[in-house]
Amino acid sequence: MFLSKKAATVLSLTGMCCILCLFLSGCGSTGTAEPAGVINVVAAENFYGDVVKQLGGSHVSVTSILSDPNTDPHTYESNNATAQAVSKAQLVIQNGLQYDSWMEKLLSASPNPNRVVLTASTIADHKLPDNPHVWYGINNMPTIATAITNELKKLDSANASTFDQNLTTFSNSLQPILQKMSDLKAKYAGMPVGLTETIYLYQTTPIGLNVLTPSEFQMANAKGNDPPIDSIITANDQISKKEIKILIYNDQAPTAITEKMQKDAKSLTIPVVSVTETMPVGKTYQSWMQGQLDSLGQALATATGK
Repeated sequence: MFLSKKAATVLSLTGMCCILCLFLSGCGSTGTAEPAGVINVVAAENFYGDVVKQLGGSHVSVTSILSDPNTDPHTYESNNATAQAVSKAQLVIQNGLQYDSWMEKLLSASPNPNRVVLTASTIADHKLPDNPHVWYGINNMPTIATAITNELKKLDSANASTFDQNLTTFSNSLQPILQKMSDLKAKYAGMPVGLTETIYLYQTTPIGLNVLTPSEFQMANAKGNDPPIDSIITANDQISKKEIKILIYNDQAPTAITEKMQKDAKSLTIPVVSVTETMPVGKTYQSWMQGQLDSLGQALATATGK
């Protein structure tokens, strides 16, 4: 069929308009992409990821790498999915102090001068010596949260006031946890306790509990190493002789030695308090910390009868 010159011109223009509409429609479709303006964040650990979500709200999209409560953080190895997430991130939060050294490898594999990297252990202003578990220090979190907020404001200045409001809300939400620690200190300071590793020193220290477990035993377990024999003997004796009133046990990084300690403590009716390195499913940072302190308080009450 042949068309007149005028008809052909109209048809050609109509076709161009259809193509243009399809192009514009494709550009406006979100599909699985993030909405415009949302900050892409990767957190090495899920507790930092949760804090970012609280601070950023709907203005952030957060991927947390260590989030499986059944995974021992000491043995974690990154994969292609985590590498891709890091390569696309505008903001990355890692712990540092060799706790998540795999993150440094991921960052090096995808150089990006525009990507912001925050290291919590560098920011934390109440660190314990040779102890990377800075997120367990409740008094470290306002400073870390402030640093995160400042970066969110740089990346999305239009929502700066919202980020500031969320920071205030977050900081205020830590007060009940600090009050709980203060109450426990007033009641149980000096109480002899055992620790399977260093993670909970960030809370036993301000509460004033007397940790009897040899530091070299705690340190070795925290680093995923075998403790010295003499420290194992001492730790076991402290249980068998009931020199400790409670045992605080890292449930996420068990070893044959610490599992035996837990079993022996229970057989002697010594209360055992389980703690984890990463945040359990269904928890926020605050509810996680508060819940463990509640368990600690119950164990101390059972051990002392008060």
